Amino acid sequence: MNNDARRSDGSEPPRSHPRANGHVAAPVVAAPALAGAGVYAALDLGTNNCRLLIACPEGEGFRVIDSFSRIIRLGEGISATGRISEAAISRAISALSVCRDKMRHRNAQRLRLIATEACRAASNAEAFRDRVATQTGIALEVINRETEASLAVVGCSPLVDPRGTGAILFDIGGGSSELVRIDRNGGVPRVEGWMSIPLGVVTLAERFGGKDVSAEVYARMVQEVSRHVAPFAAKHSGNLETMHLLGTSGTVTTLAGIHLRLPRYDRRRVDGLWMNDGEITSAISTLLGMSYQERANNNCIGFERADLVLAGCAILDAIRDAFPLPRLRVADRGLREGMLVEMMREDGAIGLA
Repeated sequence: MNNDARRSDGSEPPRSHPRANGHVAAPVVAAPALAGAGVYAALDLGTNNCRLLIACPEGEGFRVIDSFSRIIRLGEGISATGRISEAAISRAISALSVCRDKMRHRNAQRLRLIATEACRAASNAEAFRDRVATQTGIALEVINRETEASLAVVGCSPLVDPRGTGAILFDIGGGSSELVRIDRNGGVPRVEGWMSIPLGVVTLAERFGGKDVSAEVYARMVQEVSRHVAPFAAKHSGNLETMHLLGTSGTVTTLAGIHLRLPRYDRRRVDGLWMNDGEITSAISTLLGMSYQERANNNCIGFERADLVLAGCAILDAIRDAFPLPRLRVADRGLREGMLVEMMREDGAIGLA
């Protein structure tokens, strides 16, 4: 996996935390840049998912030795209450405890442990992070939207078609979605512009409903997202010849699974897959024609995302309307890969692609 990268170390030093039940977990500390550090870990605590990737440098890329992913819905209800709920905190701490144990078991020495939109938006985010640090030893770094977009570029840029002039990258998250225009000038992918909108699959599904989505409700979701995307499209939708869409999210990987009619999700068949415009439309139509229970029973969707996937499709359709490109490349990679490559490059463990 040859990923491109760059980062300035924003790892947060561990803070002093009050004791919980008389016990403070030993901190999981992000080590400083150190040439030759052997095992790296990247953790992404998103609005919907908690994901971990542990890897070792290999050639100009890396080899994954362990991973973890769990849907925790950290952002559930934040749009209504402004706070991370107690149930979501419990789910997050349970998942993060698994991540801590995996990092210790693999003796990961170089870490980056980030949180995104839910921890940017919630009024009790700092108290949540204190509890996480106390109970798991993990000190979360809350990144801004620009950093989130840049990490997505780092993780996904190897999938930009080298024969084209660039791509419109999008990352559909749980609480926000990012778009980036990548131009390939002189063969080197370069960010020409980016934006982030405060809409993701969780926030959009909570606003419009996600279980029973009529054609009218779906159209309203697309219209709402289009309103947010329009300023970016007005500035960056010119000269799209030989460009393509590049999507990283559960939405696009699900659509790929539906398109391929996979009996169960298979990353090896999905990551890097090309889909044309008609194939995307057909896969979305298939999902719109399913009942909630049918979506829940599909092994490429599952119960935990059955009420979110159509909101993701609405975000994608708004992006497709704004950037009517004939091809989409599917990326089952993103922030974690970007963090890993940036750390490895800082350490000199891998070179620049």
